[in-house]
Amino acid sequence: MRMAVSRRTSVVATLALMVPAGACQEPVELILPTVDEVRGYYSSVGDLEEVEINGNVASVVVRQSAEQLRRGGALWAEVGPYIYLFSDETRQLFTDYDGLAGVRVITRTGRTDVGSALLRRDELTNVLWRRSLNIAGQARRDGTERITLLEDLIEWGEDHTEFAYNERYTQRR
Repeated sequence: MRMAVSRRTSVVATLALMVPAGACQEPVELILPTVDEVRGYYSSVGDLEEVEINGNVASVVVRQSAEQLRRGGALWAEVGPYIYLFSDETRQLFTDYDGLAGVRVITRTGRTDVGSALLRRDELTNVLWRRSLNIAGQARRDGTERITLLEDLIEWGEDHTEFAYNERYTQRR
């Protein structure tokens, strides 16, 4: 008899543990930015061409000059998306809109996409965000004089994003 009570208690306890802890809580509504709100975050980007919201991902298209690509070659084609992606604007978007799962930056010259990178919300911890902002800031400030800073940003970006480059602009000669 003692064993039956113990077994019954065990079953009840197991069932109680199976009920999710948040079952009694109100559902939380995740907030997404509008196109105009995303555009507002990147308003300081003079080459901003287009903004879209695709599901829960904000896509930002930035114009990259053909002249820059001619002078900088594959290096500038690859670094383009990361210059804008690893920024205070992107970090603040993630902070302000909990429903935003990712930000994609696409660089474009004319009507041709040069490169793109998607940063997922949960990819960077606070420490990695600070590192990202540092690497990108140095590349923006000193990259034309110290090419290795651009290479560092490309490597960091490729390690932390889903990226794609147009081979027309990134083939090394």
